Amino acid sequence: MKKNLKFIALCYGIMASAIMTAQEEADSLKNWKLGGDASLTFTQVSLNNWSAGGRNSVSGNFLFNSFANYAKNKSAWDNSLTLGYGLAQQGSENLIKTEDRVLLTSKYGYKASNKWFYTALFDFKTQMTTGYQDPPANTQVISEWLSPGYVLFSLGMDYKPNDNFSLYISPLTSKSTIVLDDSLSLAGAYGVDPGDNYRGEFGASLKSVYKKENIIKNVDFFTRLDLFSNLADEPSHIDVDWEGRINLKFNDYLTGVASLHLLYDHDTKTTEMVDGQPVTRGAKLQSKQLLGFGLNYKF
Repeated sequence: MKKNLKFIALCYGIMASAIMTAQEEADSLKNWKLGGDASLTFTQVSLNNWSAGGRNSVSGNFLFNSFANYAKNKSAWDNSLTLGYGLAQQGSENLIKTEDRVLLTSKYGYKASNKWFYTALFDFKTQMTTGYQDPPANTQVISEWLSPGYVLFSLGMDYKPNDNFSLYISPLTSKSTIVLDDSLSLAGAYGVDPGDNYRGEFGASLKSVYKKENIIKNVDFFTRLDLFSNLADEPSHIDVDWEGRINLKFNDYLTGVASLHLLYDHDTKTTEMVDGQPVTRGAKLQSKQLLGFGLNYKF
């Protein structure tokens, strides 16, 4: 634990120094590249005396992606923020959450060679609202704000051959799992010891991002892969977070979105209902798929 705290303190110092250096150099906006997009998909079904049967339903999904990247001389500072939230309802049942995430990444690099950078990275992930194991009954809480929350600090090398692709490799990574909700903490959820609100891990990580506008006409593509191995405890257990997304542009404001998100974390146990009682099982592959059409604004 002391080693983890020392490493976190070191990373804080490096990140603070890096940010101050970048801010001192950022004397104008000409060195910044800013942008992003926001999309809203919405579906609604209303039935009245419909002989074939069915139920009224409504659903909506919001996704916001933004970036602020700075580059000058040998310095490169990349920042990205992703927010997503979605709800669905059938009839008069309780609302069901279909999307909920916050992902913030800040990466500062100093050029080592033509395409390689000495790099420090900060990564934060959590969700915004309560998640339930048993929707639409919504009686068994499985997630809250910062329950879990994941914070990564790492030092490594970043390979950036162009603006579309980066491969970051870190042999020095500190991963913190935060569970602030008392009931989840007492249950030892997400790998924390029962009653604790924090778990620290030390290991190695890899982060790869590829994005391309108009990979074919009117089609934008994005994919991200995050890997982490706890070298101090079962290094063969690798946490995987992969996401792929395709945006289809019909015009400046109408779009179609297709995405697939896969997660595997050895510390995230699954729960199944057996004879009306929750039973904890081992970790399983988590997947989330989205296909929607709606409004999109790119800035």
